[in-house]
Amino acid sequence: MSGPPAGDPAQAVLVPHWLSSPDRLEVERAVQDALDGGPLHPVVAVHLGEVLTELHVAAAREVVWPAPTARVRRATGWSDDVVPVRLSAVELASVLSLPGLPTVAREALTGGRSA
Repeated sequence: MSGPPAGDPAQAVLVPHWLSSPDRLEVERAVQDALDGGPLHPVVAVHLGEVLTELHVAAAREVVWPAPTARVRRATGWSDDVVPVRLSAVELASVLSLPGLPTVAREALTGGRSA
């Protein structure tokens, strides 16, 4: 697995990916499996670690500040378990590069677009 390109400031912008609880669990499982498994490019490993951190921060953010997310869910009709997981482009690319990422979680992260 190769590392994502570095140096572009746009790569650091955090974009919310609205994921349900099952999607978040699948992303977490795939990331943890990759980190526990075979060799990874060190930069990819750092980005995947940051993804795990954001998954936990997203859950905590929902407990501390539930109102903003609740408004979005009401407006969109999404279920109560959907929360924003904020990922940079390089973090997203690192997750999408995982061969063990289930198709449903991949589609949730890409909005159904192929990546």
